Amino acid sequence: MAQTPSAPVLFAIALSVAACWSAASAQAQGVAYVSSEKDNALTLIDMRTLAVTGTLPTCKRPRHLLRSPDGKQLMTACGDSNQADVIDIASGKSARRIPLGDDPEAFDLSPDGKTLYVSNEEDGALSFVDAATGKIRASVKVGKEPEGVKVSADGKTVYVTSEAANLVHVIDTASAKVTHNIKVGKRPRRFALTPDGTQLWVTNELDASLSIIDTHSHSVVGTLKFEVKGMRASDITPVGLVMTRDGKRAFVSLGRANHLAFVDVASRKVTDLVLVGKRAWNVALNKAETQAWVVNGLSDDLTVVDIASAKALKSVAVGRVPYAVVLVE
Repeated sequence: MAQTPSAPVLFAIALSVAACWSAASAQAQGVAYVSSEKDNALTLIDMRTLAVTGTLPTCKRPRHLLRSPDGKQLMTACGDSNQADVIDIASGKSARRIPLGDDPEAFDLSPDGKTLYVSNEEDGALSFVDAATGKIRASVKVGKEPEGVKVSADGKTVYVTSEAANLVHVIDTASAKVTHNIKVGKRPRRFALTPDGTQLWVTNELDASLSIIDTHSHSVVGTLKFEVKGMRASDITPVGLVMTRDGKRAFVSLGRANHLAFVDVASRKVTDLVLVGKRAWNVALNKAETQAWVVNGLSDDLTVVDIASAKALKSVAVGRVPYAVVLVE
């Protein structure tokens, strides 16, 4: 005859079920991961309540964040550890570390997830890193202080900025060779590609501008200058850049200008400016594209902006010197 579980056992089972339900519920609602350079950790924010739920230790000086193509892992480039920490999202634990070469700045993944393209600032190079083994398969010399990295949708081309040379380098991934060097504004930082892949947008931090590159002719076909009332151009330092899935709008974090710019892609004009925190570094959109999440490096917080009303909803205190954010929904 089967025994009825005792009260303590039933209570333990109930707690276990509740914990599993709570974890699944939290994941369904969404979690924001924010890298903090000075804390060697990621801060976790519940996207529904906009409350900090915890921190996740990682390697030294975590900066750039990227989600794997299958959505199961989160990778952070750690400049002082010279490696990427690969975090399993389901368990919330580090799965492994991948060597990225000296002083990795930013990286992107090939569409199949097999190759990491990493900008190594000290070496003035872009490294091709095998994601499975961590071995560097190729190293391509580029201009000094390489920063932003972006892979085309077909995986055939990778773009990298050189902050010191004011260039965007176009690299063929099959041959690992630079095919074009494109002159842009001062200190180019980050990229966005239009959905059809015909235009590459790049922020110019020390030029208060954004360059628009035709990916077929490899030439600059437009420049968007940013202006903020009451501020000098030298105080407007665009860095972060993200574009909607339909390619109609772009959002640019303006650095020392402490604003997020809304840009109409077709007209190449700023439609709104929203005041956020100090030194607006990087920006991400939620899945519904109703909110922009802006990381503020000098006020140690993150500002959530409602896109429909073009207003800041809330600023959330995170770790010291936050740099990037990835939204997992």
